[in-house]
Parts: sequence; C-alpha cells; structure tokens
Amino acid sequence: MDTPFSTLIRTASHEQHTEAETSTFMSDLLGGRLGVDAYARYTEQLWFVYRALEDAARELRDDPVAGPFIQPELMRVAELERDLAHLRGPDWRAGLRPLAATRAYAARVEECARGWPGGYVAHHYTRYLGDLSGGQIIRDKAEKAWGFARKGDGVRFYVFESIANPAAFKRGYRELLDGVAVDDLEKQRIVDECKRAFALNTAVFRALGEEFPLSA
Repeated sequence: MDTPFSTLIRTASHEQHTEAETSTFMSDLLGGRLGVDAYARYTEQLWFVYRALEDAARELRDDPVAGPFIQPELMRVAELERDLAHLRGPDWRAGLRPLAATRAYAARVEECARGWPGGYVAHHYTRYLGDLSGGQIIRDKAEKAWGFARKGDGVRFYVFESIANPAAFKRGYRELLDGVAVDDLEKQRIVDECKRAFALNTAVFRALGEEFPLSA
C-alpha cells in the first residue's frame, strides 16, 4: 500500500468514529445535561472492556503482530478501579453490571485476542489512541461538571502519568501501525475490525442513552 497504514486505518474508520463521538449519550454527557451517575455507569462499562484488553495483553506480549503495541504506560484497569472506588465507594465491585452491548464488546475483544492478533490490534488502537486524544475532552468536562480535582480521583482513567509527551507517543504508535508485519489483505481485515470496534462502542453509548434518557 502506498498510503501509510496509520493513515488508512484513520480515514477508513472516520465515519464510524464520528458516529461514536456524536452519540446522543456522549453529547448529553459532555453537554452537562446528565448527572454524575451516568458518568459512573459509563466508567463501569469501560472497566469490562479494558479488563478484556488487558487480561489478553499478558498472553500477547511476545506475539510479533500484537506484542509491540502492548506497552505498560497505556494500561488503564488500575486507574479505572481507582475511579470506581471514588465514584461508587469501596464496595464498587458489588454493583458492577455490564450492559448487553458491553458484554458483546468485551466478548469480541476476547475472541480476537484468542485467535487473531491483528483484530486485537484494531481494538487496541481504537481504545488507547482515543483515550490519549478525545478522552482528554471527557476528563476536562468531568472535572468541571462534577468538581473532581484536576487529574484526580474520578478521572484517573484519562491521566497517563507515564506518558510525558502524548503527541510524541501517538506518533510512535502510528509508526508501529505503519510497520505492522502483515500483508495488504490482513491490513484490510484490521481496518474492517476497527470499524466494528467503533460500532460496538456506539452500541454501548446507545444502550447508555436508553438507560439515561433526558426528560422532555
């Protein structure tokens, strides 16, 4: 392919990415029209997805395709658990409940991790690069809307303390994508899985929107 793979994967999934970002639930959340409980419920759903990603990471560290992307400074589960303890209290695990859409999302991540490293890369890319980019908008809004300390408990998920220069880190990540050791057919399959990842994420937003509808 003449086009760098990082460019191809970004442009090919742009429509699905935009659909996820502009979902009714996310628009209402970022617009300050939903309460902190909706934010906490969203954070719970993230925990299930990132558990699937990071449980699989241990098995894929030495994989020639997925392994280079598994970097400890990206790991989010510990930060999510710290946020949930702040949002829900010390017994936060007792109330955890995945939405059906979340179960489907996590199951797809697990399926790719078991048998298709390229598919795992697609999910890794859509989540972690999103966290380093648009996720910072969510952090800023959450701090202002609900009074969380700047980069403190409640928004730890969005704070990458081990990444001093996010822009440089993202450039390095895209270089990894450009150098991924697969053929053009496999790259297209990864692009298609990236689109699927965004669709799964959008389904979670849709379900959350049904759970937290705005009153007329």
